[in-house]
Order: sequence, then structure tokens, then C-alpha cells
Amino acid sequence: MTQNSFSKNILITGGTVFVSRYAAEYYTEKGYHVYVLNRNTRPQPKGVTLIEADRQHLDDRLRDYHFDAVLDITAYTAEDISSLLSALGSYDAYILISSSAVYPEYAPQPFTENTKTGANKFWGNYGIQKIEAEQILLERKPDAYILRPPYLYGPMNHIYREAFVFDCALNSRKFYLPQDGEMKLQFFHVNDLCRFMDILLEKRPKQHIFNVGNKETISVLDWVTLCYQLLGKHAAFFHVPENIEQRKYFSFYNYEYYLDIEEQARWMPETKPLRDGLQESLEWYLALPESISRKPYMAYIDNQLKSILNIL
Repeated sequence: MTQNSFSKNILITGGTVFVSRYAAEYYTEKGYHVYVLNRNTRPQPKGVTLIEADRQHLDDRLRDYHFDAVLDITAYTAEDISSLLSALGSYDAYILISSSAVYPEYAPQPFTENTKTGANKFWGNYGIQKIEAEQILLERKPDAYILRPPYLYGPMNHIYREAFVFDCALNSRKFYLPQDGEMKLQFFHVNDLCRFMDILLEKRPKQHIFNVGNKETISVLDWVTLCYQLLGKHAAFFHVPENIEQRKYFSFYNYEYYLDIEEQARWMPETKPLRDGLQESLEWYLALPESISRKPYMAYIDNQLKSILNIL
């Protein structure tokens, strides 16, 4: 454990799944005093101090604390932001993990931080609520930082994305690939997200909204191939035509987008290679397969998609 010259108090909203849990363990390992705010319905990370509460009903639960930083990882709506800000006592920095879903799909790409936000037909209400959350935060805390990641991945990812491909590889399944497989994905490792938050807290750049992510994109074909290779398997593909709803059999919408992350790169030029990050994801998944929130992609493929494709 790396011990700081003084122990900072950090409040993390959530703390029990994926990004918030990873961040809680990351900052605990750095020797910070980590408080997590959640309803205590799941196991807590080791070494944290739990503040058991619903963020919508905090009353004076936070009033007597001082936090060097608030890492708001679980805010989805303007109400989430307002309730937390109103409940906080004294604190210094505030970082909101927002989303690239705030950019409308029709805007020119790559999206920059100056791209006008708006409703995205693929993300729907989720993106709209994230926009509203950002707006209320900057109205009430103009010096807050906002991060807009693409698809996050890495250890503790309970979302059925890379784990779905790992399952297909483990079962030596033929992979049903959207169209020609050339749709591009952009990822960002959860450790890189934490490292960039470190930079914000230490350097305090004047810019307050950042796209974050890997500079490189990867096609879905190459991504699936890589996931299979990590398990020593060869991926055989069946290419599914566009008229089949992609989200029923695959982990991502039929939506390709790309973030410009040049501003992030000025402060953090290097990010984790995707192969290394997926290897970490695989090792975590093999150790804790029960942690995944699985979706019925395989059942749809076996019970419906194969029959539909035989008819076409």
C-alpha cells in the first residue's frame, strides 16, 4: 500500500459494483480514508467507512464531514446531484462520472468536449438525464469536473459485455457477429479512469469537462477475436444481417461513435493496452463468474435467431 504524507478523506457514491467499487478499492490501496455512500444492500469493499443511506434522503447525514474530494459515480439524474449537493457539509473537489451518451448520434464525429449535447436515439432517457445532471452540477458547483467516458471495462465489470464473449469462447460457441463486424468500439479501462481522477485532484486543470477513453478504437470482429484468443480459442463467425435487432444477441447497440480524447492525452498520454485490460477482465471473471449480470443472448440465439436465419 502506498501511504500518502497525509490521509485524504474521499467520498465515493456507490462503492459496491464495478466502477464505484473499483474506485473504492483503488483509493483505499493508496492509503486514503474512503467513505462509501450506499444503502448497504451488497457486500462492501474492505477498508472503507460505510455511510448507509439513500442519496435521495440524506437529511444531515453528511453535514459534519469534510471531504477532500467527492467522486460521484452513481448520479444519473439532476435530482441525484441536487440531493447530494444539498446534503454535503464542507468539501473541496467534486468529480462526476457522466457519459458519452450526452452527445447526439447525428453530431459530427469524433465528438469533442465542445460538441453540443442533445438527445441520442440509442441512449434515450439515460443520455437526457445525464445532460440534466451535468447542467445542475455546473450551476451549483462551477468548478466541478465532469468526465465523459465511452464503454468502460476491466475487473469488476458485472455488465454482460466482455464476459458474454468469454462465455461463448469457454463453450467453444460459434459467434454471431453483427453484419461484417467492422463496427468500431471505443473503450476505457477503469484503472485509467481512476488515474485520470488522480490527475484532476492533483493538477486541478482549468478545463472542467473531459472526454476520456483510449485513443484507438477496435472493430467488433477484432474485439471478439481478441477475447477468444485470451482463452486460447479460435473464433468462428456467423455474420448476422442488419435487419435482425442487434441488441437481442450482442452486447452493444448498432451504433458506432468516437470520442476525441486529445485534452485527456495532454494530461495522461498513455492508457492501458486493450489486450492487457481484457486479460485483467478475464482473470477477474474466471475468479468470480457469479458476479456477472447475464442477459439471455445465448438463449435468443439458440431458440430464435438460428430459426430466423434459416428462413432468410
